[in-house]
Amino acid sequence: MFKRGDIMIGGIFPVFNKEITSTDSFKMEPLDVMCEGFDLRAFRWTQVMIFAIDEINKDPALLPHISLGYRILDSCASPTNTVRAALTLGSETDGMEATSPCPPAISALIAESGSSQSLAVTETLGPFQVPVVSYFSTCACLSNRAKYPTFFRTIPSDYFQAKALAALVKHFGWEWIGAIQSDNDYGRNGVLAFAEEVKKLKICIAFIGTVLRTYPLDKILKVVEMIKQSTVKVILAFVPEGDFYPLMREIVKQNITGIQWIASEAWITAARPSTPEMYQAFGGALGFVVQKMNIPNLYPFLMNINPYRDPTKICAGNETLMDHTQDVFFNVSQLRVTYNVYKAVYAIAHALHQLVFCRPAGEKNVKPCLNVSEIHPKEVTHHLQRVNFRNQFGDDVFFDENGNPPASYDVINWQLRNGQVEHVTLGHFTSTKNGEYRLSIEEDKIVPTSLCSNVCPTGTRRAQIRGKPVCCFDCVPCAEGTIANFTGALDCTACPQEYWSNERKDGCIPKTVEFLAYHEPMGVALTVVALLGASLSLLTMIVFIHYRETPVIKASNSELSFFLLLSLFLCFLCPLTFIGRPTVWTCMLRHTAFGVTFALCISCVLGKTIVVVTAFKVTHPNNKPAVGQFGPIQQRIIVCSCTLIQVIICTLWLKLNPPFPDRIFKYSNKKIVLECNTGSEVAFYAVLGYIGILSVICLILAFLARKLPDNFNEAKCITFSMLIFCAVWITFIPAYVSSPGKFTVAVEIFAILSSAFGLLISNFAPKCYIILVKPEKNTKKYVMRLNASRKYSLERKYQIHNVFTIPVYE
Repeated sequence: MFKRGDIMIGGIFPVFNKEITSTDSFKMEPLDVMCEGFDLRAFRWTQVMIFAIDEINKDPALLPHISLGYRILDSCASPTNTVRAALTLGSETDGMEATSPCPPAISALIAESGSSQSLAVTETLGPFQVPVVSYFSTCACLSNRAKYPTFFRTIPSDYFQAKALAALVKHFGWEWIGAIQSDNDYGRNGVLAFAEEVKKLKICIAFIGTVLRTYPLDKILKVVEMIKQSTVKVILAFVPEGDFYPLMREIVKQNITGIQWIASEAWITAARPSTPEMYQAFGGALGFVVQKMNIPNLYPFLMNINPYRDPTKICAGNETLMDHTQDVFFNVSQLRVTYNVYKAVYAIAHALHQLVFCRPAGEKNVKPCLNVSEIHPKEVTHHLQRVNFRNQFGDDVFFDENGNPPASYDVINWQLRNGQVEHVTLGHFTSTKNGEYRLSIEEDKIVPTSLCSNVCPTGTRRAQIRGKPVCCFDCVPCAEGTIANFTGALDCTACPQEYWSNERKDGCIPKTVEFLAYHEPMGVALTVVALLGASLSLLTMIVFIHYRETPVIKASNSELSFFLLLSLFLCFLCPLTFIGRPTVWTCMLRHTAFGVTFALCISCVLGKTIVVVTAFKVTHPNNKPAVGQFGPIQQRIIVCSCTLIQVIICTLWLKLNPPFPDRIFKYSNKKIVLECNTGSEVAFYAVLGYIGILSVICLILAFLARKLPDNFNEAKCITFSMLIFCAVWITFIPAYVSSPGKFTVAVEIFAILSSAFGLLISNFAPKCYIILVKPEKNTKKYVMRLNASRKYSLERKYQIHNVFTIPVYE
């Protein structure tokens, strides 16, 4: 991140907290440094530096008419990368005029968070007299003015923190403790300073374990075994959060509890470990943190971060942080290290103001006494040592002879409230000018942690451990469908039937409602097929009406054909009542409409079949009464009577025990299936059975007439259509019974559409083919070309063509 100004300030932050190591082969140029683990907390530090510089540039009383610029680099929390960044900042002039040999690119540097990194930066830039102001490096070793004369910091030294931690141990009377240190300057020097302080108080340290974020698992497990085998109940962890987190996870994994943890300021308020899961082992931890502050106007500044603020980044331009306003990144009410960055920028600005204008900031109409191009880092270091001002929050900002600020800490305690870990302030530690200190703790706010078992978090219940007292228990996750929405629950509560437990088992959420909807792919497909069938039925009816005077239509009994097409049209529309959310009316309509329309359809086919059989199975040709019994009136009676029986069955069904919408819970624990309950299984299968009886009768009669002459092949069409119809509905029953949820409805719709298409295509496709494609066969002339052996049959057929249901070509 870069912005040009009259005076440049550098910044080094661990925006990524881990370097991806690689081995150089020395046969080619080394690869670019790769880092991982984006740290929002460190990213906020960079933004606060930019925010503070923008504030200063707008302040007419601080560095008037002089603009501050910045260049910020990432260290990846690695001393090696920190040195690389420091050399980059110290060697590039970015086009600034050079007034002395090898002028530095920056007048001051804000760096770094880790003590090892700050040591590396200070030793690298020390010969150039570039002042380094750290915001989070607390190692007491950095106070050595003989070695690090250009180092300053806005966070108290571990010298004071060691005194504060020793005072805390003495306050509670702990005399046998353990210690965990990080394998770097911060951890080693911190524990060493603490050991020296507690030795004066005759407090013993049982063991010292060492960890680091890059350690393999076996080294972490050795420290875990050290803790488990020791008898200490109080352990100090003087470790940065990134180095301590792997050990914390292993301690929680092995369920090591009953230990009072004392934390350094590096992890006590870190967001990543402050979870209910970690609280099981680290609940009640005590530690010290620097003063917190709420910086005005910082929240809107953070909310307005966008790619255009940094033109060096390649972004789409549509990125926004508005959807993450609840993240810790935007919580500006608990700023501690961030406030240190803010103070560091202002300390450098006041030093530069004193240098350029030869007087403290605050006076108006001042004139510079030094050209900006003549500023040398050595002079900035000199004026930083003399900085002493009170900022807008009422805090005095100054450095002692060792570059340290005045020591002041808050005492923090981990407490679980409403299922979340909170950092509760219990007291304060302050140092005085004469070297004395004062520790005050509100002990009544401390949540006791001397428990056999920690309080069970939400989503778990207490399970008594066999052979141990009542206060000793395990925390068992709630079973599926049950929750515990408060800590320490004795048992889990079952969710209502319409709800199911969430993943954390601390709340009930509504179950997913499932039914065959119009908008889902299956619903769309079935709807399209149903409408296609209805359209084909209408088109066929239009063709028959238009060609009703032709021999094919006349010979096929146009009245029954029209009835059959109408019933097929209604059959194709029936599936539309099966799709969508079930209601009382749709449930009653879907089954009854299906039963009546299909009964009408099969009745029409039955009437046509009886006429065919009667016409061609009469043993004596002169038996005219046998043929006359099946004239148009008799056919209508057959259709109406067969349909009326189905109407009576459906009426009794609706009257006695009608279908109704029902909610089914048995298919899935997380879903509610909405479907139509048939009300009466007997009535449902009676409707299907009656349609089956009509279909079987049609199939038998059509089968008997299958060997008619080729020109009279309608019996074959009916036979084929009835075979399809019966096959579909025979396979429907097992599929219907075994299909779960909405697939039951889909199976029924598929059976309706398949059987309807079978009837439509088998009965009407050959006739439409002759009418539309082979019109020469739809004439009397074609009929006259038949064999003489068939003449008698054709003349007989022509005389009674209005009664026949088979195609006769006149």
